Amino acid sequence: MARGNGAVRDSRRIVQHAEGPAAVLAIGTPNPSGSVVPQDQFAEQLFRVTNSEHLTHLKEKLKRICKLGESLGELV
Repeated sequence: MARGNGAVRDSRRIVQHAEGPAAVLAIGTPNPSGSVVPQDQFAEQLFRVTNSEHLTHLKEKLKRICKLGESLGELV
């Protein structure tokens, strides 16, 4: 990118990168064996089983994630 004074500035952003392997922490409650829960009902069941229905903002967020997952599954 040229400036009015003739200097050229690199327009690429500098991004920090982590060193080493990535880690994911998952905390959950298993469903009973043999239980199949449709994805559109998963959030409701999970919050009911874990007695977390008072966390409505998280429940709505998980519902959106599940809905996005269903939409992406249709593309495959």
